[in-house]
Formats: sequence, C-alpha cells, structure tokens
Amino acid sequence: MPADRGTLTRGPQPAVQDAGPRRPTAPGRRRPPQVARERRPALAALALLLIAGGALGAAYLVLQNGHRVAAIEVTQPLGAGQQIPPGALREVDIAVSGGVGYVPWSQAAQVTRFYAATAIPPGTLLTSAMVAQVNNLASGKAVVGLALKDGQLPDGLQPGDHVDLYQVSDAAQSCPGTPGSILAANAVVLGTSVPPAATGAAGIDVRVALDPAAAGVVACNAANNNVGVAVLPGPATGGSG
Repeated sequence: MPADRGTLTRGPQPAVQDAGPRRPTAPGRRRPPQVARERRPALAALALLLIAGGALGAAYLVLQNGHRVAAIEVTQPLGAGQQIPPGALREVDIAVSGGVGYVPWSQAAQVTRFYAATAIPPGTLLTSAMVAQVNNLASGKAVVGLALKDGQLPDGLQPGDHVDLYQVSDAAQSCPGTPGSILAANAVVLGTSVPPAATGAAGIDVRVALDPAAAGVVACNAANNNVGVAVLPGPATGGSG
C-alpha cells in the first residue's frame, strides 16, 4: 500500500487540551430547584363554591330587582271597621318582596267590598292582614245613621272613633230621654259621608254601631235632629256600647 495513506492509531488517545476557561452554563438552561407543593383539594373546592355562590347571589338580586308587580297603596286615612272606598286606592309599581302579602292591583275591585281591619294611614301599601271580610266593629251591635250638622259633631270625626251620643234638645218631649243625657255610650263610628249637594242638606251623614238596646231612642232623636256626638279620648273598654 502507498506510504502516504494514513492509518488509524490504535491505543489510548492523548487528552485534548482546553482551549480556554470553561464558560458557565447559560441561565436559560438552568432548572430551578423543584419545591414540593402541598395540595389542598378541600380549600380549592371551597373557593370554587364561594365563587359560584357569589355569582348566583348576584344573579338572584338582579332578577329580583327586575321582577316588579302592581300593588295597592292607600291614599287617605282609613279607620278600623271602615269599608274601603275606591277613591282611597291607587296603583303603584313595587319590587317583589318575599314574605310580604301585598294585595295586587288586579284585586282592587274586590277590596272595596271589604273593611279595614285596623286603622290604615295614607301612603301604606295594602296587605292581606289589613283587610277584613266582615266589619268586626259592628259585630253584635245595631247600626244607626245620623244626619248631623255643625255643632252636633266635632271636626275630624273618623271611622273607628269611639263616641258617646247625647240628647241635645227635645222641646216636644216626643222621644225618651232628657236634654243632656247620654243616649248611647261607647258607640263606634263606621263611616262618614257628605250628602249630595242636590239634597240641599248642610252637614254630614254618620253611621254608628251601638248597643241594640239604645238603637230605638237614638233613632228617634236622630230623626228629630236631637243628637250630639262627643269623641272619647281613646278606644274605650267599658260602657254599654
């Protein structure tokens, strides 16, 4: 074979000298030390539940605020036992509130056939607890109508007021009783109204519930314009009315 053809050298190879100092490993190739993470699946689940619950609560509030109904508002004072007049009601738009039995405006016509179970101030949203199907103030009592004029009744007489009825005069002595005597004690005003202008009457019509035993003498004196009304200072518990 030709002498210039190289041959492989057998045996251990000589060590290769480093050309220069060793360069440090690039930062991008370093691996940070691995830290064992403590897994807490219960806390993660609780966090998810809280997030979901908050989202549902917010959605519920939005829906509730958007759910509104037409309800009944009382526009004038109503006394206990007074029949609810149509003119005392108006329609208002309110947000639904759970647990409160507001009477819907669609039942306004039916409400006017019922009575106020308690005194109701103006501006009150009507609830089912404020309405009674029967007038409990007149239960077991006689109802008498009085046509009264100025001087026979106080200003501001309201349904639900407790009153005493007096005989004011009876010159002809046509009715039982004497002037100044009580005809009926602790009667209850059921309603008041102004007579139609066409009748020419000046005064007010008053309906009262009283002891049936006093109904006759009160009706006689009322027909002769001999009845005066005095309002008691508060709901009375005694008396015969």
